[in-house]
Amino acid sequence: MKKLKTDGSIKAIFTYSEGRKIPRPVIGAIVPAGFPSPAQDYIEGTLDLSEHLIRHPSATFFMYADGYSMIGAGINPGDLLIVDRAIEAQSNRIVIAIVDNELTLKRLRIDQGQYWLIPENEEFDPIQITEDMDFIVWGVVTYVIHPL
Repeated sequence: MKKLKTDGSIKAIFTYSEGRKIPRPVIGAIVPAGFPSPAQDYIEGTLDLSEHLIRHPSATFFMYADGYSMIGAGINPGDLLIVDRAIEAQSNRIVIAIVDNELTLKRLRIDQGQYWLIPENEEFDPIQITEDMDFIVWGVVTYVIHPL
């Protein structure tokens, strides 16, 4: 595969490698977001995030987002994206696409046989995919991890 450049929406790509599991305790209490309730002091078990966030280990990659084209979808510069290449790209999913040898992070829209890559920021224009463009959906974004 040719070396790809980015339109500024992707900063870096990393592969997933299964390794040492890091199970963490799960507190068996529901945390209310409204009024406080008395704390329950017990641990229900352990949880390994990779078991919940990664469905297809051999097809999963991590990427850092860069740029502001997807802020309306809650994706900010520096956010960690979990990308699964085994999931079918359907309309309205957020995808990593390659357009004319350039990586981009956008929402895929398929409408009456027309393909569009839609940014989630009014300052950016949608990209209509035409027959003369090299286009492939590289993977589907399944989770976004960012600090609060």
